[in-house]
Amino acid sequence: MAKTRLACVLTLLSTHCYFSALAVVLKTNNKSPWTNEFDRIELSCLIESISTTNPRIEWKKITNEGPSYVYFDGKISGDLENRAVIREPATLVITNATRSDTAKYRCEVTAAADQKSVDEIVIDLVVRVKPVVPKCSVPKSVPFGKSAELSCMEEEGFPKSQYQWFKNREEIPDDPKSSLKFFNSTYTLNADTGTLKFIAVRKEDAGEYSCRAKNDAGYSECPPQKMEVYNINVVGIVLGVLVVVVVLVCMTAGICCAYKRGYFSGQKQTGNNYKVPAKGDGLDYVRTEDEGDFRHKSSFVI
Repeated sequence: MAKTRLACVLTLLSTHCYFSALAVVLKTNNKSPWTNEFDRIELSCLIESISTTNPRIEWKKITNEGPSYVYFDGKISGDLENRAVIREPATLVITNATRSDTAKYRCEVTAAADQKSVDEIVIDLVVRVKPVVPKCSVPKSVPFGKSAELSCMEEEGFPKSQYQWFKNREEIPDDPKSSLKFFNSTYTLNADTGTLKFIAVRKEDAGEYSCRAKNDAGYSECPPQKMEVYNINVVGIVLGVLVVVVVLVCMTAGICCAYKRGYFSGQKQTGNNYKVPAKGDGLDYVRTEDEGDFRHKSSFVI
């Protein structure tokens, strides 16, 4: 009985080894590799078993637009032309990775002489991009007790950047209550959007503010910008308003008096309102119709 079982096991092992020798099998050292932009990266595609002497090897880049060849008929093509090589037997080596290389890549090996003639493996490549210097906006001066918003943004980094704010070179915590130094501050910090909002600024909030954008590839900072906090002079504002009101009242009163005294009434003499002079001895004045002039005629008094 024992000999029979041993014989069965040996038969199964030999059958498995026979079919394995007739099948192409692939493997990889890393299914999710990553690299920084402009660095070198290998997409390993190792042939574990094969019987065919010269198998056909292809690499395809898979994007939302569909698959496209990057290695076909023994030549690098497409986006990786002049930037990649094949290391025997089937590993794809990108010598200068760019952000556009982030995608899935499929290694396909076809062995016509094998019983299982085709095998493939998919590798997900991520090319990380360091953030550029973010654009920072810090108000130069804010009234005491008023709200203020500081913004920080950059759009080149991949993965998407996270943001940190610094005051006088000291990092501002996400929660002010977690630090004794910022405990009384009334701000909210959003690390995803880069906004730092003060609900009511205090004198202690004045200082130099800078922002850092960071991701797995590195970080960049904007130069510090100064924010001042000043007091609002309420008394001065009220006095200024009162002065303006007094001036307006005086101007209005002066204009009214001028109207009452007739300084703004215009008087013009026309032919219709011309007053006829009193009659003198021996003269009669007669008005003509054409120009409104007067002529006199002789009159004898006896």
